[in-house]
Amino acid sequence: MSDWELSQTYRSGSGEVRWERLGEPGAQPVVLLHGTPFSSHVWRGVARALASRYQVFVWDMPGYGASAKFEGQDVSLGAQGRVFTELLAHWDLAAPLVVAHDFGGAVALRAHLLHGAAYGRLALVDPVALAPWGSPFFRLVAAHAEVFTQLPPALHQALVREYVSSASFPGLHPATLDRLVEPWLGADGQPAFYRQIAQADQRHTDEFEDRLGAIEIPALICWGADDSWIPVAKAHELRDRIGSAELRVIPGAGHLVQEDAPAELTGALLEFLSGA
Repeated sequence: MSDWELSQTYRSGSGEVRWERLGEPGAQPVVLLHGTPFSSHVWRGVARALASRYQVFVWDMPGYGASAKFEGQDVSLGAQGRVFTELLAHWDLAAPLVVAHDFGGAVALRAHLLHGAAYGRLALVDPVALAPWGSPFFRLVAAHAEVFTQLPPALHQALVREYVSSASFPGLHPATLDRLVEPWLGADGQPAFYRQIAQADQRHTDEFEDRLGAIEIPALICWGADDSWIPVAKAHELRDRIGSAELRVIPGAGHLVQEDAPAELTGALLEFLSGA
């Protein structure tokens, strides 16, 4: 589990955030945002590849990965958008290149459209952005989070493993699956898993959906062709909403494109971020 560590900390309004910087300090900055129920670990390969050309910032959102998890914590999209805006100021990044996956896409869009965060370019990878979203399982857990929190640990672990596994089309390497599931186990992790689902309110994307057409910066939408969590039809709809956006559909990849097709995704991002 030592192949990916975040050594830096930032105290946000939603608890301590763990983060890391890769690459040369003076290089052009790129910020990577993870989704749910994941962490920055899903970006490890892409981040290291980008670090050969860029200064790369990665972070675990409050309530995720190595960052703080505690009872009563606000881990909603609204809170994450504010925390991300704070982090950009903390890092002193005026207009970084931003790459965001899943729930992180909504966080990046809220920060840009509602909080005035400036980006040089924006790449969205299978983002949560357009209603309706949330699988039947996701909605069931959201409606009964208190009940699911009380599951015996072994049943909870089996549920989380099955859920995370379904994000990949070809299937996850066992070690990768273990790493993605591990933060959600134990006395702090189990309630945190259900807490973040319970607070995933669609109103937080409704608040910016009508503003998507106002995005003027260069934008890229990457989507796994075999995404079973958010169908690829949403990619085409989002591309139509963001007039500046280019769309790249990646064959053989599910929702976790970073794990299913890392070379194809990294190639698309390198081309886009360089302005080629």
